[in-house]
Amino acid sequence: MSDPGNNAGSADRSLGQLVAAATAEMSALVHDEIALAKAEVRQDVKRGVVGSVAFIVAGVLILFAVPVLSFAAAYGIHNLGLGLAWSFLIVGGAFIVLALLLALFAVAKLKKLKPPEKSIASAKQTAAVLQGVKPHPRPAVTAGTSRPVVSGSTLTGKAMEKAPVPDKASAVARSST
Repeated sequence: MSDPGNNAGSADRSLGQLVAAATAEMSALVHDEIALAKAEVRQDVKRGVVGSVAFIVAGVLILFAVPVLSFAAAYGIHNLGLGLAWSFLIVGGAFIVLALLLALFAVAKLKKLKPPEKSIASAKQTAAVLQGVKPHPRPAVTAGTSRPVVSGSTLTGKAMEKAPVPDKASAVARSST
């Protein structure tokens, strides 16, 4: 048989059970926040990879293909009857235009990157909720009594009402014997 006081919906849960439940819920919340952030970042990383690959392709075209293709194209244009210098200038300009077009494409892809807005909003909402949480007030102890003044019917107050109150007179009598 199970103890009816240990049910999740029971109002008479102990302080330890309440702390354990709060800790478990906070842990689950943090894990969910992290999972959301990972999902959003993963999506932006894919976009960033596409833009980066475009920059890499542009760089490879400029560094490796330009000299070889420039010579081939320039000599091909020269064979059509244009001067050799003008042929090399036309080919060089064509490769620069191609590289600029690829760079503009890469910039357009990279501008679409955004911060993980859902994760940031969720974290701000969680922080706002946690800022509004106030600790449970402790019962005030009045002068001349060893029992705190209990107001309301809290679990702590019920426990304090049932707790035995040590008698000061008997404590003094025991210490003087």
